[in-house]
Amino acid sequence: MGNPTAFIQVQRRATPTRPPLERIHDWSETHPHLAEQELRDQGSRCMDCGIPYCHTGVLISGMASGCPINNLIPEWNDLVYRGQWREASVRLARTNNFPEFTGRVCPAPCEGSCTVGLDGDPVTIKSIEQEIADRAWDEGWITPRPPAVRTGRSVAVIGSGPAGLAAADQLNRAGHAVTVFERAGRIGGLLMYGIPNMKLDKGVVDRRVGLMEAEGVTFRTAVTVGADITADELLASFDAVVLATGATVARDLPVPGRELGGIHLAMSFLRGNTRRLLDGGADAEPPISADGRDVVVIGGGDTGTDCVGTAIRQGARSVRQLELLARPPLTRAADNPWPEWPKVYKLDYGQEEAQALWGEDPRRYSTTTRRFIGRNEHVTGIEIADVTMAPGADGKVALRDVPATNQVIPADLVLLALGFVGPEPVLPRAFDCELDARGNVRAGADRMTSVPGVFAAGDCVRGQSLVVWAIREGRMAAEGVDRYLSRPY
Repeated sequence: MGNPTAFIQVQRRATPTRPPLERIHDWSETHPHLAEQELRDQGSRCMDCGIPYCHTGVLISGMASGCPINNLIPEWNDLVYRGQWREASVRLARTNNFPEFTGRVCPAPCEGSCTVGLDGDPVTIKSIEQEIADRAWDEGWITPRPPAVRTGRSVAVIGSGPAGLAAADQLNRAGHAVTVFERAGRIGGLLMYGIPNMKLDKGVVDRRVGLMEAEGVTFRTAVTVGADITADELLASFDAVVLATGATVARDLPVPGRELGGIHLAMSFLRGNTRRLLDGGADAEPPISADGRDVVVIGGGDTGTDCVGTAIRQGARSVRQLELLARPPLTRAADNPWPEWPKVYKLDYGQEEAQALWGEDPRRYSTTTRRFIGRNEHVTGIEIADVTMAPGADGKVALRDVPATNQVIPADLVLLALGFVGPEPVLPRAFDCELDARGNVRAGADRMTSVPGVFAAGDCVRGQSLVVWAIREGRMAAEGVDRYLSRPY
């Protein structure tokens, strides 16, 4: 590295955010750009590791450690430090099809396993990645590059989320004719409808889709495979099929009162809001509004945060967030060592905005929902109780109710952000694909399913996961498809 002591001399400078009380009045992205010299200084903090863990991409204790797509992080950090931005963009594009997406929405497991973070603050890898990608677009370095030779083979990709787009991009580069089928009105899947605009501007998604179209990928929207076109028709028309439908079956909360009006799955809320912003809601059910309501978000994670931020922008009267687990510590616990993902307390953008508005973090930890309370068939409150980890009569330690802690909090809009249990089973069954014990599509290392010529990638295979894992899955499936189509007959 050019400056091997910079990790000592230069302090971490995270990407700045617009003030919370300013940004809650619009749907624009929250992060302005850093000045070039500051970015170069931050890139210089990447030390000359003997073994850089930032790009390992493995699971440790069930959590991602390092970059799942094995980005060449030390290389492009050093190139940024030297001011060689175009070369940095070339290195980044070798492993990541969509760095402008991951630079915005990835939780950065790379930073969690950065060696500088072992005893200090990690390198600002995520923000540097976004700046490289954005500069490449702004400078015109990213232009359509259709394959010079076509193979004469065709592939159908079902689903246009990050896994489907990554598979389509790789297969098109290999020279195959790729058609992507999407049941929604716009391409992007989770990227378009599941992630709010203030985290990922939809123009960023449309720009990439336009590039892929210019390179030869065909996109067909508002097409439901299994209804508008059958599985048999696809198998007869294409040489291979990739299922990239995501894990869209949400985890529900079957407690008394669940049937009351005003209780919604988080994705219904987020999807409707984005459709309203993009299309005025013309292609969807009327969006769910938090305007003037007491909103309670049940569940944490990125989806819960997105619900908090969206509800605030819609004009909610109040926002609370309930989390079942205890509040994380401020620093790594003894059982959460580096290079594991650091499970520590932090304020994400939604909670930061709620705190700026109402003076406190909206999250209430170690809390369970006992029942929903309503009037005139609409929710008006939630009975909650505290829980703690304690041994039961059988001696096993588990979450137990804390006696005499029941109380009722007001709520006339409840959003369930409890994660996802797997893919919708209709489509895998239409292709006669085997499912595993969790209901996910069973696929081999090459991502071929139990049906020859039918592959699967992303959350429909591995379960709910990160965008960066979906990109890796799409690339793996594309490699498997390419080998399948290249086999001798």
